[in-house]
Amino acid sequence: CEALAPKELTVAPGAIELYATGWQGQLERLEPELQSTCVEELNVQVIPIRLQSKLPQTVGFTFPEVCDFLPPPAATADAGESPQPASGSAKNDDANNGDKSQGSGPRKRTRIKPPEDLVKLEDRLYFVLQPPLETLVASARLEFPFPPFPYQFEGIAFLFPRETAILADEMGLGKTMQAITTIRMLLLARQLQNVLLVCPKPLVTNWVREFRTWAPEIPVTVIEGDSVKRNWIWQQHNAPVRIANYELLMRDKAMLDDPNAHFDLVVLDEAQRIKNRNSTTAQIVRALPRGRSWALTGTPIENSVEDLVNIFEFLSPGYLRSDMNLKSIGAATRDHIIRRTKDKVLTEMPPKMFRDEQIELTPAQYDSYRTAEDEGIVQLADMRETLTIQHVFELVLRLKQICNFDPATGASCKLERLEADMEEIAASGQKAIIFSQWVQTLEKIAEPLQRFGPMQYHGRVPSKKRDAVIAQFKEDPSKHLILMSYGAGSVGLNLQFCHYVFLFDRWWNPAIEDQAVNRAHRIGVSAPVTVTRMMAADTIEQRIHDVLEEKRELFNQLFAETGSPQATGLSQEDIFGLFNLAPRPAGKQAA
Repeated sequence: CEALAPKELTVAPGAIELYATGWQGQLERLEPELQSTCVEELNVQVIPIRLQSKLPQTVGFTFPEVCDFLPPPAATADAGESPQPASGSAKNDDANNGDKSQGSGPRKRTRIKPPEDLVKLEDRLYFVLQPPLETLVASARLEFPFPPFPYQFEGIAFLFPRETAILADEMGLGKTMQAITTIRMLLLARQLQNVLLVCPKPLVTNWVREFRTWAPEIPVTVIEGDSVKRNWIWQQHNAPVRIANYELLMRDKAMLDDPNAHFDLVVLDEAQRIKNRNSTTAQIVRALPRGRSWALTGTPIENSVEDLVNIFEFLSPGYLRSDMNLKSIGAATRDHIIRRTKDKVLTEMPPKMFRDEQIELTPAQYDSYRTAEDEGIVQLADMRETLTIQHVFELVLRLKQICNFDPATGASCKLERLEADMEEIAASGQKAIIFSQWVQTLEKIAEPLQRFGPMQYHGRVPSKKRDAVIAQFKEDPSKHLILMSYGAGSVGLNLQFCHYVFLFDRWWNPAIEDQAVNRAHRIGVSAPVTVTRMMAADTIEQRIHDVLEEKRELFNQLFAETGSPQATGLSQEDIFGLFNLAPRPAGKQAA
């Protein structure tokens, strides 16, 4: 063993040279020999070659996994059957020609475009390679009661890829249908498993009805009942769609603190309900654990740009700031908001025709009004340092009520005009809606108009009876008139069979009035809608009308990214200005 041991080697310094192996090492050792040759400049001719990259052809949406709530698809391949068009759809034309949708005009192929902030290539390709949405109409997997309008396909294509979005279409363009169809597609594509939809309490039944129409295969659970039942429903995390009202969220706040609770998507209908960021409702909604956040509202701005900023606190906290100017807000929200108006997308829809009726007060009303206004202004002026906006507001309300009915005699110039108009409307077999901000005013109107079969729909009518009121008004030919409050009748109702709308008194905000009018001016209306805005001449109502008309342009300016007005409703300065009063600086008013 000792003989086999290696001998110790002694190497003199510098006797060994190290060489790096590989082609890089060889290049380092190579002594390059550079040669150059001078040549004359040549005019090289460039021939452009157009390369067209053709995307893979897709023929239909594929939902790879069968959802638990879907029945197994019928086996038609063995029988050699081909998918039939959806019920109510037109004949399935050749794929190259596209599909027809409601309305006339050129055929269109609507594709899903990924949002601007989507970075990953595979995510962008997922949306780019989807077929046109119009192919859904001819699909046997997804049936539609009738083909959507082209602009509705655009709304679906907008919502489908987005985690934060506002669908701000004008009232009557089918925001509900667009949201339901997108939810349906996402559920079937397994991108969503549980959805929470939050809406005002009177609209819960409407949403359930619309889901049955546009997504009949999707189970919908309404969160209702006693606390034990509601708690059980909240814990059913595998329910595809649950519907809750805003008021219920406040009662069930403790139930929503479940650490296992998480929603793939939370949709807020009438999202202007959270425009006050400090309200309990807004705080609870913002705390909901969720993946996607959508807001549906026809009026993202009711009073000021702050309303939109607060809605974005739910969608993407901190994305917008109150100190941003209107142009910056428009640019920042461009990829998150889609808004269409009826005059732009429904060019064949009958128009709205406005009549501003300036009616002279009856002698009794005039005396009562003049006395109340003169005495009220003197009282406000005498209050000096103790004057607040509440005092001015109370005088405005008192004067507006006198413009409706004289408190002493019950005389009403507006009622006299309304009776004359209703005679003509009833004689032609038509129906009308009357809006007022006071239930007491509606009840006074109903008494002398009994021959027109008035129905009432306002806060004193129980929620469970309201659907029956609408159904009777629609079906009973003797019912020519329905009396509605702005609060109860401005959202969630389809009254397109009414061709006449009367605003018996004006609301403070033109956006609320527009919502009310659009109960009748909706998809399916067959004739022009005549809107009569009643106001007593030379009174507070006339002054309010003038101020509101001057401030109606905020929507247009926001979406045009120009201008910078701060409100569409009446501000504190506006209300003081109705009586030529000036508000004192903040901090000096009485508590």
